[in-house]
Amino acid sequence: MTNSTNATEIRPFRIDIAQAELDDLNERLARTRLPQPAPTDDWEYGTPNSYLRETVEHWRTEFDWRAQEARMNEFPHHLTEIDGQTVHFIHVPSKEAGATPLLLLHTYPGSFADFLDLIGPLTDPVAHGGEAADAFSVVVPSIPGTGFSMPLTGRGWTMRKVAETFDALMRRLGYDSYGVHGSDSGAMISRELGLLQPDGFLGLHVQQLFSFPSGDPAEFEKLAPKDYAALEHLQWFQSVGGYNQMNATRPQTIGAAIADSPVGQLAYSELFTNFGNGTSLVSTEQILTQVSLYWFTNTQATASRYYFEEAKAAREPEVNPSRTGVAVFADDFTTIRTFAERDNSNIVHWSEFPEGGHFAAMERPEVLADDLRAFFRS
Repeated sequence: MTNSTNATEIRPFRIDIAQAELDDLNERLARTRLPQPAPTDDWEYGTPNSYLRETVEHWRTEFDWRAQEARMNEFPHHLTEIDGQTVHFIHVPSKEAGATPLLLLHTYPGSFADFLDLIGPLTDPVAHGGEAADAFSVVVPSIPGTGFSMPLTGRGWTMRKVAETFDALMRRLGYDSYGVHGSDSGAMISRELGLLQPDGFLGLHVQQLFSFPSGDPAEFEKLAPKDYAALEHLQWFQSVGGYNQMNATRPQTIGAAIADSPVGQLAYSELFTNFGNGTSLVSTEQILTQVSLYWFTNTQATASRYYFEEAKAAREPEVNPSRTGVAVFADDFTTIRTFAERDNSNIVHWSEFPEGGHFAAMERPEVLADDLRAFFRS
């Protein structure tokens, strides 16, 4: 990687973790010390020892980082500087003429690796049983503070600031019109783009719209039985979401603990396994790819900082007027349409799927690709 004084330069980048880093990880895993076990070896108290013991052994003896690294490097990676912040991204233009430019924005505790199985079907639909008219030119950035969008510069990295940064990225790449898809933090950044309504914005497709009851009793008169089930699921998620409070108040504290412990990184990434109360379809290989990426880049503290900055931002609620599509997967946070339509005035696409969850891009990429095509086709 070369230095340059050209602030708008786009530089090629290749993932190449030093062998000494892999050796250090394996040595740490071999010295794993698990906590005292909980009374019941399940997820009630948090990540259980049985899961950690089995997964650490797989990580140490079977998981092949170099194979995953080679798979990531099949796509063209780049770095650029935007307002002093290094931004890492994958850019795969489609060979099809007139392909729709599309931003893909990842989850927490995910990364650009969320979309490795989705890039091919989106950019080359003909090779995956689709039609050329449904092709996308795909840009997959790492949210600043995660992956290789490092180091994180300064304060104030709210979802709004990230949205502005990614709009600048798309303009730098020559796109004067584009759409966006996201889940989790990616969904929140997508909605911020909807609020910004940049020139040529084609709309946002998300897996969640985080709209909650306002306290008005009249809102509940519109709810169907499945909406009450969704509220129960939300209550379950709040009961296990202690990391929300930790990230929002003490991101550097938890970051220090995890920076020195790969098993801590694995345990704190429990959402990959436990989201949806044990219904996750994310594979062990996918989990370890994500956790290894966080470990090698040492980005837990900076990835957590969004919670802190958002908690301090104290913005007034805004209604999103942009064209919006929602894909609701059965075992994900369930968006309640009544509340979503209150906060988003232009929902034109709504899909519900019986299988898949929070990490649908990894769990059911073919289903998600079809839904993206349907939303942007119209």
